[in-house]
Amino acid sequence: MTRPPPAGERSASASDPTGPLALRLARRTLESHLLLPEEQAVAEVPTEYTRAPGLSEVRGVFVTLRTHPQGELRGCVGFPIGGEPLHQAVPRATLYAAREDPRFPPVSPRELPHLRLEVSLLTPPRRVASVERATLAKSLRIGVDGLILRRFGREGLLLPQVAEEQGWDGETFLEGVCGKAGLPPHSWREEGAELFTFQAEVYSEPLPGGTPVDASPLRDRWNPLPRSE
Repeated sequence: MTRPPPAGERSASASDPTGPLALRLARRTLESHLLLPEEQAVAEVPTEYTRAPGLSEVRGVFVTLRTHPQGELRGCVGFPIGGEPLHQAVPRATLYAAREDPRFPPVSPRELPHLRLEVSLLTPPRRVASVERATLAKSLRIGVDGLILRRFGREGLLLPQVAEEQGWDGETFLEGVCGKAGLPPHSWREEGAELFTFQAEVYSEPLPGGTPVDASPLRDRWNPLPRSE
């Protein structure tokens, strides 16, 4: 019997299998290659993924691990800007999230039955013009727009779903991305700070290894940017 998705989530669309396939690839990587070298994980991706048109796209991607049923963050790593096809980037991000997120110890095999996965496929970042700074806090769409901040050689990124999960408004979200970069809260206002916004298609497992669901926050309120520029 198929379980319905939790409230606020939608069954993944059969017409666009890219997100569900990316999530299944992340799960396969976690279960089959957790203790193996990164390059081996990439080299051993099955042809069902390497030949999938959507996974041949070069896009930014993040993989998030959460404990089940608590829902606590266990790792989140990715690439803001695509540098290789998703069928290569997804395994890398999965292993980085499981083994190299500096906030957490490496994931152990015994944890796997108790971890849920989430994959966020990013649109190309759009630079925020200086003229937009004055109204940025009010114009940010909470749950829709993600943020990237660069200053003094440091970079911070927060996915769109973070602000919604934390109950932040635009001002707090901007301060949060400064903190993620290891900078003071008001750094986003200062000269030399580079700000970018982006959106994400989010797919998650309601249960560890479960059927992917479309968990894109407030999907009906955003129009994704073109996937390449």
